[in-house]
Amino acid sequence: MGSGTDQGRDVRGVCPGHLPDGLADTPHATAEEIAGLLRGAPDTGAAVPGLVWTVGELAAHLAQANELMADVAAGRPRRHGDGTPEGIAAANEQALDAFGERQAEPLAAMIVARTEAYLDAVASHSAEETLLTPMGPMNRVVLGSYFLTHMLGHGFDLARALHRPHMVDRARARLTLPFLVEAMPRVTDAAATAGLDARYAVRLWGGGRFGVTFTDGTAAVGHEFPDRPDCTISIEPVTFLLMALGRCSPAGAMARGRVLAWGRRPWLGPRFPECFTAP
Repeated sequence: MGSGTDQGRDVRGVCPGHLPDGLADTPHATAEEIAGLLRGAPDTGAAVPGLVWTVGELAAHLAQANELMADVAAGRPRRHGDGTPEGIAAANEQALDAFGERQAEPLAAMIVARTEAYLDAVASHSAEETLLTPMGPMNRVVLGSYFLTHMLGHGFDLARALHRPHMVDRARARLTLPFLVEAMPRVTDAAATAGLDARYAVRLWGGGRFGVTFTDGTAAVGHEFPDRPDCTISIEPVTFLLMALGRCSPAGAMARGRVLAWGRRPWLGPRFPECFTAP
């Protein structure tokens, strides 16, 4: 993202009517890579590790989700669940049941075409307008991050199912931060955070940061650190995204040195991932 010092940009580096660098082009590149994986799939009936879906069902879900995101970006609200991970999952299954396509080539074309429709919609509207999305109100900058986060998570799933390299890299992972910061209060696990009072500062390697303050289990999340954090977490960006999406074990990431924690209460570090349900 820009520094916010260029003329005509706001403090986050966003030009009116446009997305920050990366969010304007990375979704298309990601969609093309997902389509390439799908076109090379020998069997769309193969199971996807960690999911209840087949490759064809996952691709159908991506095609449907990209259409939904394009509609939202164009200012056409779409209801999809109740905003909770459980409600969205139920809506996903209902939508899949009503959509019969499972073949690789048509679904690959839909994923790319609907990504292009999303980008066209974004280009013709203000980035700062508030929209109603399945995960609550957000502007088109955060929506772009949401859109990319969703494609990267399922692009990773598809690559794993097909035993191919995935497309999640550090630059793309950092672009998911606006959405994940916005979503965290909505996906806080009430049982896991009951009675918790703690202040976290989280740094992504190479850039990117946010803070989380729990007050009696309620999370307040922002792009700045809280005063006098109890625990500072430093995490590799790809690991951060995969952990946030439930695709990576926190214990395994810590064992590999991908996550470090220190501060006045460093024992709070391993507890942090348990405070949230993957969106």
